[in-house]
Amino acid sequence: MITGEVVEDISAAELKELLDSGEAIQLIDVRDAGEFAFARIPGAKSIPLAELPGRIGELDPSRLTVIHCKMGGRSPKAIEILRKSGFPGQIRCLRGGITAWSNEIDPKVPKY
Repeated sequence: MITGEVVEDISAAELKELLDSGEAIQLIDVRDAGEFAFARIPGAKSIPLAELPGRIGELDPSRLTVIHCKMGGRSPKAIEILRKSGFPGQIRCLRGGITAWSNEIDPKVPKY
């Protein structure tokens, strides 16, 4: 991480609340394409971590960006990439990733 930077996170329940409220957020899934094909949070956009540096232009800095992966290991790396690139938007990490979403919010999302 960038020295002194703190990754702010959001719980699965807080994310669901934002989604249900119609808040204009962008949910970015940084897992690999195969993982995304197997299980996804409705409304998430797939931008695998390895592709993120070349696809930052696809993100809208005026919207809250919530990054997620499987359990939270890759999301902080994605946030570091965004911050180092100078991405000016507000960024959060989904605490526990899609696993937390499946366990706490939507058990229809497959676990792997």
